[in-house]
Amino acid sequence: MVVATTSYPFLNILWTTLIFFAWILFIWIAITVFIDIFRRHDLSGWAKAAWVIFIVILPWIGVLVYLIVNHAGMTERSTKEARASQAQFDEYVRKTAGTGGAASEIEKAKQLLDNGTITQEEYERIKATALSSA
Repeated sequence: MVVATTSYPFLNILWTTLIFFAWILFIWIAITVFIDIFRRHDLSGWAKAAWVIFIVILPWIGVLVYLIVNHAGMTERSTKEARASQAQFDEYVRKTAGTGGAASEIEKAKQLLDNGTITQEEYERIKATALSSA
């Protein structure tokens, strides 16, 4: 029979794990607060420096006070940034999606030809270019 002995009981392992994850949580929240502080345009440089010093000197209290004082502003700035990012992505997709390929270009050129805006030679050149790029 093999008996496993340890000098580090289960409750100590549990406590160490809880402390470890509490520090991970604190670091994550502190980084989020620092990001919010430096992205704010309504704070002066001195106010940003004061918040950073407060958070560095009294980390747990500083982060909690910042979250209590600025919770609504953080939400608004985060939402505004997400919307701007989504709008930028949507614009990029619209721009890169193109006009519909060679068939669409030939159709537009045919309409221009029928309206008399371009000549038959220009139509043939546009058609050849569209077909060669497809």
